[in-house]
Amino acid sequence: MKLFVSEGTPGSLPVLAAAERARGRAELLVSTVGPEECVVPFLTQPKVPVLQLDSGNYLFSTSAICRYFFLLSGWEQDDLTNQWLEWEATELQPALSAALYYLVVQGKKGEEVLGPVRRALTHIDHSLSRQNCPFLAGETESLTDIVLWGALYPLLQDPAYLPEELSALRSWFQTLSTQEPCQQAAETVLKQQGVLAFRPYLQKQPQPSPPEGKPITNEPEEEELATLSEEEIAMAVAAWEKGLDSLPPLRPQQNPVLPVDGERNVLITSALPYVNNVPHLGNIIGCVLSADVFARYSRLRQWNTLYLCGTDEYGTATETKAMEEGLSPQEICDKYHTIHADIYRWFNISFDIFGRTTTPQQTKITQDIFQRLLARGFVLQDTVEQLRCERCARFLADRFVEGVCPFCRYEEARGDQCDKCGKLINAIELKKPQCKLCRSCPVVKSSRHLFLDLPKLEKRVEEWLGKSLPGSDWTPNARFITRSWLRDGLKPRCITRDLKWGTPVPLEGFEDKVFYVWFDATIGYLSITANYTDQWERWWKNPEQVDLYQFMAKDNVPFHGIVFPCSVLGAEDNYTLVSHLIATEYLNYEDGKFSKSRGVGVFGDMAQDTGIPADIWRFYLLYIRPEGQDSAFSWMDMLLKNNSELLNNLGNFINRAGMFVSKFFGGCVPEMVLTSDDQRLVAHVTLELRHYHQLLEKVRIRDALRSILTISRHGNQYIQVNEPWKQIKGSEADRQRAGTVTGLAVNIAALLSIMLQPYMPMVSATIQAQLQLPPPACSILPTDFLCTLSAGHRIGIVSPLFQKLENDQIENLRQRFGGGQLEESFKLKAKAAPKPAAEEAVPTARPQQIQALMDAVTKQGNIVRELKAQKADKNQIAAEVAKLLDLKKHLALAEGKPLETPKGKKKK
Repeated sequence: MKLFVSEGTPGSLPVLAAAERARGRAELLVSTVGPEECVVPFLTQPKVPVLQLDSGNYLFSTSAICRYFFLLSGWEQDDLTNQWLEWEATELQPALSAALYYLVVQGKKGEEVLGPVRRALTHIDHSLSRQNCPFLAGETESLTDIVLWGALYPLLQDPAYLPEELSALRSWFQTLSTQEPCQQAAETVLKQQGVLAFRPYLQKQPQPSPPEGKPITNEPEEEELATLSEEEIAMAVAAWEKGLDSLPPLRPQQNPVLPVDGERNVLITSALPYVNNVPHLGNIIGCVLSADVFARYSRLRQWNTLYLCGTDEYGTATETKAMEEGLSPQEICDKYHTIHADIYRWFNISFDIFGRTTTPQQTKITQDIFQRLLARGFVLQDTVEQLRCERCARFLADRFVEGVCPFCRYEEARGDQCDKCGKLINAIELKKPQCKLCRSCPVVKSSRHLFLDLPKLEKRVEEWLGKSLPGSDWTPNARFITRSWLRDGLKPRCITRDLKWGTPVPLEGFEDKVFYVWFDATIGYLSITANYTDQWERWWKNPEQVDLYQFMAKDNVPFHGIVFPCSVLGAEDNYTLVSHLIATEYLNYEDGKFSKSRGVGVFGDMAQDTGIPADIWRFYLLYIRPEGQDSAFSWMDMLLKNNSELLNNLGNFINRAGMFVSKFFGGCVPEMVLTSDDQRLVAHVTLELRHYHQLLEKVRIRDALRSILTISRHGNQYIQVNEPWKQIKGSEADRQRAGTVTGLAVNIAALLSIMLQPYMPMVSATIQAQLQLPPPACSILPTDFLCTLSAGHRIGIVSPLFQKLENDQIENLRQRFGGGQLEESFKLKAKAAPKPAAEEAVPTARPQQIQALMDAVTKQGNIVRELKAQKADKNQIAAEVAKLLDLKKHLALAEGKPLETPKGKKKK
């Protein structure tokens, strides 16, 4: 067979990607020809791509060529694929042709380009979301995926034309785009010119007609998406009527939490933050907050869940920070571990244990894994050329050398990795290296070191990935980064350093060295668990029973996706490996990057001093979570989201629903007689609830938050249309109607309080306390919308949940954190009186709310009194007082009390 393709021809993309299916099954020669070359002798016009079969026949339809390649691989045709291919030819291609013509030939941008194709993109997104599968025809890639990917790639390669709200489409497109056949196809056809490669081809096409306004599918638009069958409505109503009786029994609490036979055992880690600095908002959303949402959701699903994290405390960064502050490395670790623990506690992160890596268990487990690798021949010795600063009289760790990247010429590349191109670097490869400590030029000296023989382990990790990646929820960027490492071939990786502060190397001749922090930092998850329970191996040597989710920013992917798996696969001790690697992109600050030294951006210790409650920070960070691409924190956007989505949408609906019960029905939920419209609303809420579950099961955290806001909007519309405040003044039938509307609305509010729990735990607890939600309903999130507040249920006192953010308030904060302010580092001295944070578990916010809030207020009050008695730093006291006031506010809201006006001196 001979395949003819041409650079700059859109149809060549899918056929080249599909051609990989035929490799090894038939002899295939690929020939690149000019766009004007006549390949098919009986056609009067040039046509590519073309497949010339061995029989002498020609295929010159893109989808027909792709279909032929798939048939060669043993794929069987099905009706769904035929429907998609017909839709691609009749609906998608005309819209795409118009969009590409406007973009490339006419130079249009933005909505003028996106407009013609938006409906088609929405249709694909809805199809992916509804079926809850990674690909269009199921769990595995099919002909449909390759044909549609090839059609869409010319436009969607530019993220500006891949709408952020179409998250299912975005994930699907990125997954396919990172696969090697698709990457190679794109490189062949585009030749690094991007969409401009198609200009000669498009200039010869007739100008497209303006797209017609008819829908591209029989499905309604998103707001109406609601075509429900009578059977679906009946099933939703039947589930609603069963109420609390249909909830499963609560799982008994364990301490410690250990895997249970026959249950889903979920182990969750968030990347261990470096102990030597204060985390900024990007660090918080990338690791601990994202993992916390999933951990809280897992518990609501009654999955047996253990969530752990801790501070990464070894390495040169710690030694250097200790020198700067005149402390020992251990003292610096103790100080900053407390700072981290306090920040995460304020953000209500629900760790089961927040530990640290400077423990005897860390040494024991790391050395055991090393000894097993050494015994099996996976450790090499070699002499390394290292940079040594003669002025500082020390070998320089990679991160304390900066210079020009040898690959992309970025001028601030670190000695281990370039932040711009992402490539790993040996420090001696840097051009114009400088010591970060004294800015002198280091010299190259030799030192003997140990290496992990990654090439010898490469086949094992490839086999493991081949089994674990299909059907898993690895994010597209994690898949891409891991595959790119393997594609380039693994190389031996140095695992020792010339330092004193680290895990000692248990090998003769290496007594003066420690393990490289990135060899043993990931082992910290195991040692932290071992400090939590002596039965830690039931989690970490139990791959058959444990589902491991690991959360991180994308720069940590190589160490979790390649280095650590190679280490434990080589140790041959049945270790649990990651099932789902969840990596975010980067969060920027306004128009730049976070910088503690320049006073740019909000850091964890500063968020507490803004007067904005922790749950508002959680909501906004999760709303802008950088899932598919980098995103940016914006003060003005935070104001808009708080005032529109929280205050006017969510808070307005929940407050109105509760107030109608209190005002019109004496605080008791009225009788409900559902009409057909009410039943349809119940079914719609059930549908959106199931969508929320589908998204969170796939760890699409940001998108699931939208489902909460969508249900709230439905609730607001329902109240507005039915006007219970008017109906209550009418006839008996009108009053009954007001009761039904109010009862259904307050039950939607109850459901929202549970759905909110992973995102805004304090607000969730406040709503549940105001509605006096029955205890079983607070701890379990069902898959159906249930009547949890039946007729006669008495609610508490309802108060507003959110406060408006004002322009001047936000502008002051924007200026304060825009650079130039004094560095607001925590001047906390490690607290001696309370139990060390390493031993404390940050509790999960549970219902039985008021008592829990009262206990929290009492505890925080004691902390404030103790600090005042010690005459502690006034900034420290102010920070703790702010926490106390925030807790008191939530308690007041839960008890239905009006908020007190802050006391202070009156202005004269």
